[in-house]
Amino acid sequence: MTTKSLPRLTPTGTCWCGCAKKVGAGSFFAPGHDKVAEAALLAVEYGSSVAQLLHGHGYGPGHSVSARAVSEGVWRKCPACDYVGAPASIAHHTKKAHTAAIGEEAQGVER
Repeated sequence: MTTKSLPRLTPTGTCWCGCAKKVGAGSFFAPGHDKVAEAALLAVEYGSSVAQLLHGHGYGPGHSVSARAVSEGVWRKCPACDYVGAPASIAHHTKKAHTAAIGEEAQGVER
């Protein structure tokens, strides 16, 4: 989700990476081809450099794209640490990182 107004896109039945494969109704890409298209765009426009991509959009040290994602409400901060990410990533992180830490603390108390 973004606060920027984006056009409504309509799947065409053909993969948007340019491979011309047929895709199912409601899909823009054949499986994995979204990452192929992303990598190709990054290569063509930014020399395969994420640093160049960030710089080209005004981000980098001192102007965090992650902090902006949190401030605009499209990402969240973990309530237990400094981890930031999409809501699903926060849920996965919390379950994996903090459930394990709680279990380890409990085992330490039992020893």
